[in-house]
Amino acid sequence: MWRNHLQTGIRPALRFCRTLLLLPVLALLACDHTPTPPSSLFMAEAQAAVPRNDYPAFSVLTVAFCSDPASWFVSGDGEFAGFEHDLLKQFSQEVRLELRPTAAKNSVDLRTSLKKSRASLSAGLYRPNEIDDDSIVWTDSFYSTEPVIVYNTDIRRPKNWEQIAGDTVAYLENSGMDSLTAALSETHPGIRWKPVAAPSADALLALVDEGVYPYALVTSHKAALARNIYLNFATAFSTDVKIEMAWALPVGKHYLLDSLNSFIARAKDDGLIDRLAERYFHPLQQVPRFDAGVFQERIRSDLPLLRPMFHRAQEMTGVEWRLLAAVAYQESQWDPLATSETGVRGFMQITENTARFLGVKDRLDPVESVQAAAGYLKTLKERLPDSIAEPDRTWMALASYNIGFGHLEDARRLAREQDLNPNLWKDIKQMLPLLTQPEYYSRARHGYARGGMPVAFVDRVRAYYDILLRHEPEHDLLRLRTANNNSNRIPPVIVAALSKT
Repeated sequence: MWRNHLQTGIRPALRFCRTLLLLPVLALLACDHTPTPPSSLFMAEAQAAVPRNDYPAFSVLTVAFCSDPASWFVSGDGEFAGFEHDLLKQFSQEVRLELRPTAAKNSVDLRTSLKKSRASLSAGLYRPNEIDDDSIVWTDSFYSTEPVIVYNTDIRRPKNWEQIAGDTVAYLENSGMDSLTAALSETHPGIRWKPVAAPSADALLALVDEGVYPYALVTSHKAALARNIYLNFATAFSTDVKIEMAWALPVGKHYLLDSLNSFIARAKDDGLIDRLAERYFHPLQQVPRFDAGVFQERIRSDLPLLRPMFHRAQEMTGVEWRLLAAVAYQESQWDPLATSETGVRGFMQITENTARFLGVKDRLDPVESVQAAAGYLKTLKERLPDSIAEPDRTWMALASYNIGFGHLEDARRLAREQDLNPNLWKDIKQMLPLLTQPEYYSRARHGYARGGMPVAFVDRVRAYYDILLRHEPEHDLLRLRTANNNSNRIPPVIVAALSKT
């Protein structure tokens, strides 16, 4: 009946009403692009009046960002990634907006982008405790973090504020730290605060690492992410306060503000923010500082000779070469003659039985072992259910690479029994260690497993991978995708090996 009425004349009237309803939204986004009407959260009335399929093409949400490994960066596959990027990507998909990033030079430029209508939103800022600019409004907070004092390790570690009295402490200008440093100035008047217009907190940490500044104020999660990248700084002590991550918008964009706040509330309730925080921040994968220094030296000295081998394995299998290099370093420290106490040998530490399954004739041949291990890892990823998304899919494939696909499936079944999500690595890593306990492994299909080993293995690989992502460029993705589309078949011997797992 409803469709009959539409066909006899009501549809044009509804379209006219819909246009009137969406005029405020068009004005809202006019600075970004000449848009067509978006749907859902902006105008609930319009969504109720017209079926969703009748909406035309996307509008644009322009977001200003500074490159930052804790917020927004280019990932190993050449695409944008990061905690805030992934949140805004999800939001833009829900409201059917095209997400259009625009790079900013620094935190000052992020605010300028809003004032000069170059962006509708700025990411990578901290919400000030008090209103500091009446031309900018802030969304609700979506993540809390703790500022800490870091120091250059060429000087003695300070334990409290008194030990840095009279010294200069740098902080990122216009990032939201200004109100915090003003409050800290009152309680610790001996500190000289230095606002720095660096591109990001990562760039500020680099200045501390180089000795340009002896101390800096940064958030704990950003200090931890950079810990194994810049080796000449460390955390001195905490400020014992919290600051809030939020998005900044120009005054007047109340439709966008309301929609973002609704999205943030839902993202907290449904666990999206927690999942993304685990992906990017928790645990902050760390290797011992000395090991990180040795690894960086090996990247400079040994990796140039090994890089073509990893590139070739990526071309053959599609497994990202820096991930393969991280696995290889965890297994053998890139030593083709490495032999463990249990008799596991070679570059990828392949057992004799596994080598037989994979068709590896010479375990001490690094080219052969890397290509076989890469194909095996790819097949493990493909064997996982489609419901497991990246990067959890890769972490679970690594866990099964280390302990066996069957034990991973036992952990996923156990997660379901515990009302956890079997598709999230953060939940599976809680379950795997339980497979050492009789009350759990006695009911598991594949029995006892040293479940702590794959958890440690994945964390270490992730740590090395993070370092490689910061130091090494991606491989030729166009060539890779062409190879994948042509004839990228997994060797039958690997499929046979899996059937015996």
